[in-house]
Amino acid sequence: MQQKQTISSYSIISLPVIVAALGYFVDIYDLVLFSIVRVPSLKALGLQGQELIDQGVFLLNMQMAGMLVGGVLWGILGDRKGRLKIMFASIFIYSIANLLNGMATSLPAYALLRFVAGVGLAGELGAGITLVAEMLHQSVRGYGTMIVASVGVSGAILANFVAKTFDWRNAFYIGGVLGLLLLITRLKVAESGMFRQMANATVSKGNFISLFTDRKRFGRYLNSILIGIPTWFVVGVLITFSPEFAKSLGVTGTVAAGNAVMFCYLGLVFGDLASGLLSQFLRSRRKVVGIFLLITITGICWYFLASGVTPAHFYAICAFLGFGSGYWAIFVTIAAEQFGTNLRATVATTVPNFVRGMVVPITMLFQFFRKGYGLETGAIMVGSLCLAIAVYSLWRLEETFHKDLDYFEEFL
Repeated sequence: MQQKQTISSYSIISLPVIVAALGYFVDIYDLVLFSIVRVPSLKALGLQGQELIDQGVFLLNMQMAGMLVGGVLWGILGDRKGRLKIMFASIFIYSIANLLNGMATSLPAYALLRFVAGVGLAGELGAGITLVAEMLHQSVRGYGTMIVASVGVSGAILANFVAKTFDWRNAFYIGGVLGLLLLITRLKVAESGMFRQMANATVSKGNFISLFTDRKRFGRYLNSILIGIPTWFVVGVLITFSPEFAKSLGVTGTVAAGNAVMFCYLGLVFGDLASGLLSQFLRSRRKVVGIFLLITITGICWYFLASGVTPAHFYAICAFLGFGSGYWAIFVTIAAEQFGTNLRATVATTVPNFVRGMVVPITMLFQFFRKGYGLETGAIMVGSLCLAIAVYSLWRLEETFHKDLDYFEEFL
């Protein structure tokens, strides 16, 4: 199924890359907005004290559970119906959910809409990365996915600015409008050539069950997921609950969750840029993930040794943690490169969403250890487990930098 590469395959800045990047930008805006407006929105619904943490975890888990469901749904449809259709259908759903979220007046309604938004959010990144990876030559596709991730994560910075400038309800409305405006760009974007070729082939497409029926294929899939879980331990625990950790650590001033998220994602922007460039320079995906896992370990140690520091110092640590977690583009690229065209969207969409969905067991485990060992010790225990699993899974994965993606996954 080899096809001749055209000059356009080597052009990094192209409309598909720009659209995928902007789609991920809106995706991240919505994904982190709840973490920023968690306290004011729950207070507006009449909650206070310990409920702000307990119900905050519940709502975050509802959002992530939706992403688990959506990840499987959009992934299968991405290999059967096309990368573009899924990317824009997901944008439409989470945009509408955002608009409705601004109208929520009760906790059950809030939870339901976070679940629906999670389903929508699940499709954009995987479809976008798959589209970009298939349209760019193997020598430059790392640059393309780097641009998608770097532009995308900067959506968190806008989310923090909007949340500080506007009421939490208006912040959700703005996210919904941004997503709907992005749908206009769909008219000028072409579908992946590899998918168009596959559409006429007699081959099983989007067979999600096949990921579990072969030991080696399942191993590739599971390890692709597990290398990413430290990122969401950092975001889902250390950053989301940064005000509580700052108080426990004796930070000398008030730490706002919105600022912590903003600085973390600012670090992520530079981390994604650095990891993408380093991957191209070293001509390796695995080495770069290993380096950034070491940076993350260093950042976590710094975080828990920051007793009595100023808020500015604490935010600097959040930025460093974000930088260390900035191998997200490489992580999703590795997942896409591990599998053939007929399973690629399924994998590239489900893998990041299963990692995001891992926030559910991570936060549940954190809650369990927090009650028995305290806030800081409980988080350290959970973080150590996440990092150990990621390092082992990275060791088990093959290098994919030079891999040609123009092939089908064969099923027995």
